[in-house]
Amino acid sequence: MVGYIWAFLIGVGVIYSLCTGNINVINESILSNANDALDLILNLLPTIVLWTGILKIAEDSGLLDKFAKLLSPILCRLFPDIPKNNKALGYISSNIAANMLGLGSAATPAGLKAMNELQEINQKKDTASTPMITFLVLNTAGVTLIPTTILALRVAYNSASPGEIILPAIMATACSSVAGVTLDYFIRRRNRKWK
Repeated sequence: MVGYIWAFLIGVGVIYSLCTGNINVINESILSNANDALDLILNLLPTIVLWTGILKIAEDSGLLDKFAKLLSPILCRLFPDIPKNNKALGYISSNIAANMLGLGSAATPAGLKAMNELQEINQKKDTASTPMITFLVLNTAGVTLIPTTILALRVAYNSASPGEIILPAIMATACSSVAGVTLDYFIRRRNRKWK
């Protein structure tokens, strides 16, 4: 759906440029924006590779398993419908750890694996289960302790102090997490009363 929206917007822009005689602007935009996009990717890549590598080392060393055990009491309360030793809880922990480091790209594989495991225990295969919805809320509104990607972007664009975003990011993501989990809890509770 998003692809269609982008295609529509690009098409409207091209047609408008042709009608107004500004085709040179499109050519210049395409060439300069492609170059800017490549520069941005090359600036972000080392940071993402570094933190993804650190996350992989943490996974291979068992640190993520320890993190999962540390989060286990919280996750068991957030996901009461998931059996205690299910793999989904480990993947959810990995996803949370990656999101805490601000690594959405590294969090995605763990999130997909968690959703697959949650689908395995889902009673209605054509409908998202309660744990799936809770995980989606937690993944979307999760706490970020180190906004790595944003820091890399600020460094790439020569910010005078790229680190000043850390405290506001922690505060904003903590608020969104609390609000999301609270709303999810009340909706779950209301739905159980109606059943």
